[in-house]
Amino acid sequence: MGSGQHILIVDDEPNVGDVLNLYLRRENFRVSMAQDGRVALALIAQAPPDLIVLDLMLPHIDGLAIIRQVRGDEGHSGLLPEVPIIVLTAKGEESDRIIGLELGADDYVVKPFSPREIVVRIKAVLRRSKGASLAPDRPLAFDNLVIDPRTRRVEVAGHECGLTAKEFDLLYFMSRHPQQVLTRDQLLENVWGLSDYVDPSTVTVHMRRLREKIESDPANPRWLQTVWGVGYKFED
Repeated sequence: MGSGQHILIVDDEPNVGDVLNLYLRRENFRVSMAQDGRVALALIAQAPPDLIVLDLMLPHIDGLAIIRQVRGDEGHSGLLPEVPIIVLTAKGEESDRIIGLELGADDYVVKPFSPREIVVRIKAVLRRSKGASLAPDRPLAFDNLVIDPRTRRVEVAGHECGLTAKEFDLLYFMSRHPQQVLTRDQLLENVWGLSDYVDPSTVTVHMRRLREKIESDPANPRWLQTVWGVGYKFED
């Protein structure tokens, strides 16, 4: 099922890593593990994974700092700006979860969790990322916004926007359905691949980040419109 795709598990609790390693290997994934942030960054540089499962509370370098280095920030390029990231958090760490999503994490799971749920989420995220990367369509152009599914590049007025994998998937899906009002559940199902497991606030955070990157005035967006009480639509 995993087709040998490489998953990096970063968690300082040995039991968590061991259980996830067991479940993922059963699904034919290749697994690497790290118990602190420094080792994780070294592994990412040496053997880039297809997806990272990342605990936020880590020794030496915490999970949020790892996301920043992987995604890139403040004009600095990241180690793997498009690799999917699923963060692991404790129940009381809601603010950290939101920060993680704002930095570019694709999804989060609250501890304690079901290993089977993690496997389902990993498969869904990888399936969506692979499907988008194989899209054969020509670039889409809307005024000065250009979306190219073949290279996964987005430009506004000739300047490239550094989108994460999930931000690109969200924008591309909405742009393929202009003027259609899409609920959060519809976006979760079509972009994340599983609406039952993902918190709808994930859509809200990704939409805000996306607006900040492509809209000249995020508070009054040109393309990504809010339909109050329903969801969002792409204005072509």
